Amino acid sequence: MTSHSHTHSHNHSHVHTNNKKILAISFIIIGLFMVIEIVGGFIANSLALLSDGLHMFSDTVSLGVALIAFIYAEKNATSSKTFGYKRFEVLAALFNGVTLFVISIVIIVEAIKRFFAPPEVQSTEMFIISLVGLIVNIVVALIMFKGGDTNHNLNMRGAFIHVLGDLLGSVGAIIASILIWTFNFTIADPIASIVVSLLILKSAYGITKSSINILMEGTPSDIDLEQIIYTIMGHEEIQNVHDYHVWTISNDMNALSCHAVVDKSLAIEACEQLLKQIEHELAHLNIQHMTIQLETPKHQHDESILCSGVMHQHSH
Repeated sequence: MTSHSHTHSHNHSHVHTNNKKILAISFIIIGLFMVIEIVGGFIANSLALLSDGLHMFSDTVSLGVALIAFIYAEKNATSSKTFGYKRFEVLAALFNGVTLFVISIVIIVEAIKRFFAPPEVQSTEMFIISLVGLIVNIVVALIMFKGGDTNHNLNMRGAFIHVLGDLLGSVGAIIASILIWTFNFTIADPIASIVVSLLILKSAYGITKSSINILMEGTPSDIDLEQIIYTIMGHEEIQNVHDYHVWTISNDMNALSCHAVVDKSLAIEACEQLLKQIEHELAHLNIQHMTIQLETPKHQHDESILCSGVMHQHSH
């Protein structure tokens, strides 16, 4: 006997709609300012400004990708995609993580070159455009933080970190322009670029690692395996648990599947009641999608708690 359950939080669709709306607004604001900043970077001959502008370009692309992912993820499950298209959000988050990595490395390499041959920087233009950039980024970051799910949704978090990276880039450019303006300290420009890039690299690593863990069907970081097994085994009817898997389908859906051994005399109605209790308990442990196969002690599976991957031959 197999039980299959699927629980949803009531506010999921509301949060999802909010995320889309917030991303659309952020996309328009960032896109418009990106053009101003890149043009300004060329006029002022500032790497800090250009790096900020290019980062904003990547933001515009990333916010667009994240927005498309949210729209695509809402498509219903099909016979070829039985879990639906929810993983699109995770793929978008991975894309954002990787682009953050690449951009940061490119900026660091360019900044190192400028240490040895610092060009003349128009600090006044750099300061004005950076200040406007900072205001734009603070507005967008606040919109995303207040209205979107930047804590739990990996796709939203990836887009949010892109914007935070921009915000830090603007701060770095402002500090650099003041130092150049006051002390003619031209290497402040590449120093600011490197510091910001290193901060972005740290965030990029976190997003990329989380995305790969989901795509590799790794155990979710917020799941306690021992606690879940203890909860299932806590029912006296359950004699053994094996072939145990826990993974993340998408940002808001953790899944579990396992085989549980019960006495052969247990009636179907009693089995259903038992599975209903387990389902209720696992929902409190952040498992939203559960499939438990009940079997008698005469089963022919390996009894390792984690799936060994060994196939047993069946006699016909």
